[in-house]
Amino acid sequence: MGAYDELDRERQQLVDDLLHDTRANGGLAPLDLPKFWRDQEIAAADPFGKTIPQCAFGAVLTWECVFDELGVEQDWWRFLYEDEPWALELSKRYNDLAENIVGRRILNEQPRDREREWPKVKELYDIFEAENVWEGGASGSWWLKQSANDPGELSALLDRVEKRLDNLKEFLFPENWEEEKQRLLGLGCEVPLYRGQRGPCTFATSVFGSENLLFLYYDDPALMRRFSELIGRAIVERARLIDAEAGPESVAKRAHGWGWADDNCCLFTPEMYEFFAMPIHRRVFDAFAAFPGAQRYQHSDSAMGHLLPLLSELDLTGVNFGPTLTVKEIRQHCPRARIDGQLAPFTYSRNEERNMVAEFLRDFGQAREKRGLNFTTAGSINNGSRLSGMRLLMAAVQRYGRY
Repeated sequence: MGAYDELDRERQQLVDDLLHDTRANGGLAPLDLPKFWRDQEIAAADPFGKTIPQCAFGAVLTWECVFDELGVEQDWWRFLYEDEPWALELSKRYNDLAENIVGRRILNEQPRDREREWPKVKELYDIFEAENVWEGGASGSWWLKQSANDPGELSALLDRVEKRLDNLKEFLFPENWEEEKQRLLGLGCEVPLYRGQRGPCTFATSVFGSENLLFLYYDDPALMRRFSELIGRAIVERARLIDAEAGPESVAKRAHGWGWADDNCCLFTPEMYEFFAMPIHRRVFDAFAAFPGAQRYQHSDSAMGHLLPLLSELDLTGVNFGPTLTVKEIRQHCPRARIDGQLAPFTYSRNEERNMVAEFLRDFGQAREKRGLNFTTAGSINNGSRLSGMRLLMAAVQRYGRY
């Protein structure tokens, strides 16, 4: 049963009315585009604002959606890494459509400026000897490979990590770092800061394996605690070394908090999460998100509602959780957080128009009293999501999402 079927009859009629008007308008939802984007600019600046005209909208389509929209075979590798002229040509074609349908050119059309690219600084996964590998061919993605397969290997790995942390600067930065830094600073570039990370559970299960890590809680809690402690230490020390390279003025201007992406947290019981992940959260947020106005963000687009009482301690200011969670229950535990959600990603990518509008009515109804909703997908925006669908959601916001 979809979201439409769960609505009362009055709100079902609202859905039907908008879809009827969409069909009568040649398949594009009726929408005052200039007014929408003016109101969106106000709402996006502060989704909690007492004078915002409408609900903030975040379900703007991404480069991943060009393939189905243009009828081109999906090839992420070619688009991202192999054939920039082809990627830019697709982006321009897509933007030509987007400009007519949603009133904005929404994809980048500018080539990369390779003269302004920073040399690679080793990542957290390098510290833990995990190899980052592209898998799945043309439509694949990056995956971290395990660097330890049993408790003995993990213990030995952590020994090496500790030694690495004792001289981390030499390990992190490439030999040409200082030369390239001076060149890029001269061009007006700033050292990229480190303020976001694959979350504690997802990172750790990538390094050691999901089942291995969960069993470790029962079999060797001391080793699990050590693993947690070293992840937290490595994150903080890596970030502080990069901050030192950027300089205090640059850091003060750009450091706005910290963000996590931790889908695998759903695998942890609350007890496991408190034992392993929460110490890392506390340590990192205390180091980089303890000042007034700091952003504290968590993306976990999985069924992790059982962890909400623990996450409430962190005073999150932004969240993007899985579609099994509701706006109401998220708000109960995250009172200050901008809620990026709760549209199911596949409702969008399958172009389930009736359910798309219904999910907006459901979410806006739950958010209306306290506000703070940025209506978007509860997770990623996937290929198959169409510009006509984006426009339909924009029309739903304009028609039914007014404050």
